[in-house]
Order: sequence, then C-alpha cells, then structure tokens
Amino acid sequence: MKKKEQLNINYIDYGDSEKDPVVLLHGWGQNIQMMKPVGDFLSRNNRVIIIDLPGFGESPEPDSIWTLYDYAKAINELLTKLKVNNPILIGHSFGGKISLLYASIYGCKKLILLGSPFKKEIQKLSLKTKILKSLKKVPMLNKLEETAKKYVGSKDYRDASPVMRKILVEHVNLDITEEIKKVKCPTLIIWGTNDAAVPLERAYELEKLIDDSAVIEYEGCTHYAYLERLGQTNSIISKFIWED
Repeated sequence: MKKKEQLNINYIDYGDSEKDPVVLLHGWGQNIQMMKPVGDFLSRNNRVIIIDLPGFGESPEPDSIWTLYDYAKAINELLTKLKVNNPILIGHSFGGKISLLYASIYGCKKLILLGSPFKKEIQKLSLKTKILKSLKKVPMLNKLEETAKKYVGSKDYRDASPVMRKILVEHVNLDITEEIKKVKCPTLIIWGTNDAAVPLERAYELEKLIDDSAVIEYEGCTHYAYLERLGQTNSIISKFIWED
C-alpha cells in the first residue's frame, strides 16, 4: 500500500483495482486512520481510497474559506484524476455531510452514512467535549495507531486555525436538506442510539429524504458507533456493497 498526493490532498489507494472503488471520508478533526478499520476489510473485494480531507491529517488546509461544496468539488477532481466515477461513498460525520453533497451533485453508486449531520444542531456541549466523551466509550480506538488518536478532537473551534474555524462555522450552519432530496442511489444509514453529536432522529429524517434508504440502529452506541461495533459494521456494509 502506497501513500500518494494529488491536488494537495493526501490519500491511500489500495485493494483490488479491478473492483468497484469505495471512497471513505472521515469526520471533523480526524484522518485516514479513523476509516482504515472499515477500508481494510473492504479492500479484499474492492478498490479502497481513503482521503485526508483538506485541513486534516497530512492534507494541508485550504488557502481560503472553503464551503462543503468546495470539499465535494475537490474530491470529485481528485477522483477524476484517479479515473474513478460513480464511486461507493462511506462518510462519517463531517465526511458524511460531504458525501451527501457529493452524491447530490455528482452521483454515486451507493452511499453509506455514519452519524452524518445535514443541518444545524444545537450544541449544549462543545465539540471537543462531545468528542472526548464519545471516545472514552469506544474501546476500538485503543487499537488504532497513535496518529489517529492525536488527530481526534485536535482541531475543534478553540484549537483550529482561523481558516479552519471559519470552515467549521460554515459546516455547522449549512443546511443541505434540499440537496439531499436529489440523492438517488441506494443509501445505508448507520447510527448509534446514544449519539450526542447528531441525534438519532436525524437518521430517520434522512431516510424520509432519500427514497432508496434504510436506517440501522446500534443500541447504546455513540457518534462512533461504526467503530464500537466494527465487526457488525463491516458485515453490514460488505453485504450492502457486495450483494446486488
């Protein structure tokens, strides 16, 4: 597996290059490592591309204030360079919101959303506090590389650069409800019932907005439900992707 850089975006590209490409997008303040436990499993039957979103991991932050539409466009440009069209998208949180926009604008074969916000949430706790509270409940994170732990929650509003702060504000305030109605691909929505960052009710709102979609609840799990039940997540996603 080899790291590459294209359009100032760091990513890894591995697995079966002859099979359908799966693109994984991490959440705010995270990096490639947070999506590898899913990507590694899928790589046995798919081409897998995991991206460090600009401003995170080894991808430099944008020179200007990017909207989520800019993020979607940059990903599309990268995938075009990689000769990827109609990808299967998997997005967690911030990455899920970008995935929704990508699917609505450029289209994709299938979409998997993991605790993905799509409109403004009233935050009673700071983003960093929510992340740290969630991480304490996710044993799987103890098995990830130290680089993954270092990035989780390290770029919230208080610690982020001026550019990333403004991008975070734009992300939090952006309502993409109308864009979601344009998503036409089969969509799987996985959510923890104890998600304190994005409430479970949002999952069912997404299900109503996307015609061909279904919600799977992880009872007692947090915003990192996909890692808390990694085996179940990999089993569910692989069946969704591999079985027509």
